[in-house]
Amino acid sequence: MINVCIVGATGYTGGELVKILIKHPKVKISSLYAKLDKQPVYIDDEFPSLKGKIHLPCYNFNPAKIPAGAEVAFLAVPHTVAMDLAPLFIQKRIKVIDLSADFRLRDTRVYQNWYHKKHNQPHLLKQAVYGLPELNSSRIRKANLIANPGCFPTGTILGVVPVIGNTTGSILVNATTGTSGAGKKASLALLFSECSDNMRPYKVFQHQHQPEIEQELSAVAGKKITVRFVPALAPLTRGILTTIFMKLNKTITPSNIIKQYRKFYRKSPFVTVLPYGSFPQLKDILKTNNCHIGLKMAGKDLVVVTAIDNLQKGAAGQAVENMNIMFGLPREMGLT
Repeated sequence: MINVCIVGATGYTGGELVKILIKHPKVKISSLYAKLDKQPVYIDDEFPSLKGKIHLPCYNFNPAKIPAGAEVAFLAVPHTVAMDLAPLFIQKRIKVIDLSADFRLRDTRVYQNWYHKKHNQPHLLKQAVYGLPELNSSRIRKANLIANPGCFPTGTILGVVPVIGNTTGSILVNATTGTSGAGKKASLALLFSECSDNMRPYKVFQHQHQPEIEQELSAVAGKKITVRFVPALAPLTRGILTTIFMKLNKTITPSNIIKQYRKFYRKSPFVTVLPYGSFPQLKDILKTNNCHIGLKMAGKDLVVVTAIDNLQKGAAGQAVENMNIMFGLPREMGLT
């Protein structure tokens, strides 16, 4: 059994990790931590749906009490917090899967520009592996530190990368998400009366996931890729529907574009390429680790639509998928 600890267990993503891992046949959750006003808090009191499934205390994190025998730590903590925690586990030879953005961006100047804090662990950036299994499974297998991708980048990159070599280099993305993507915090903008019967764009061309998308797509393409990213908030709890517009440098027939995508994802158990002209919907992927992709051409213009669950393939599910790869287990284990 893999001994697991979770830091940030009382948040939406941390809670999702617990729900997945208690059903994983090769995992034992040994310890839970969160930022608490009091301690301990039992995790099934925080998430009553866990009653009868797990009764484990969740403590304020104490670096001096990192459990002996832990093999992997999931850091489901806010951005700028994980970079202080990750070294504590790595020094004890505990693998780290970070669900924040702290180890995704390879350039510390870019990180500081978008997250407004100087990165204090630049040496760890060199060993961090970007945890998108469809691109980096061989590197993930050997890694001790995984930078779990953001939810918007996951839906976007999976929709673009099979044809990245055929694009002109400029991509327009509109992604609609639910309220859980903002995390479990009090906010006027996330009140029910503000979100219900409403839909609005936010952080237009200014979302912190934009440089992450550009970095990864540019690395695959071997050239600079520019992304114009427009996120929008919808009255949903979870799920992301991403619409991507690309100009290709050559005309590709509908049958060939489908073949190209299906060939790219032939070994990807969680990605489904729909028949040409069919498009995904959120209800088909919610509470799964799946990504559905739909495609349509108009001359050299390609529109791609992807659907993922932001708490699963966009966060906790993908983190567990990465853990499976790191420990030599089937990618699907505990996720189907």
